[in-house]
Amino acid sequence: MMGVGSRESVIRNLEDAGCETGMIREFLGWFDDGQQKKQLELLERHREHLLERVHGDERRISCLDYLIYQVRGNGR
Repeated sequence: MMGVGSRESVIRNLEDAGCETGMIREFLGWFDDGQQKKQLELLERHREHLLERVHGDERRISCLDYLIYQVRGNGR
């Protein structure tokens, strides 16, 4: 998966994706062990976590939108 010299770019990508140091170490450990399946599982779990946060924020935005609608007088 990672070519020579690209390890730093993978680390940067993981950091940009919000991965913490421990997760990055674990990901690289799985790479060093040739465990691509474990790497993918780790990435998919993190993706699910991020998506749950997005959905939570969407619900909060919907609540705010409804409150704004109410404060404005139901569109009057």
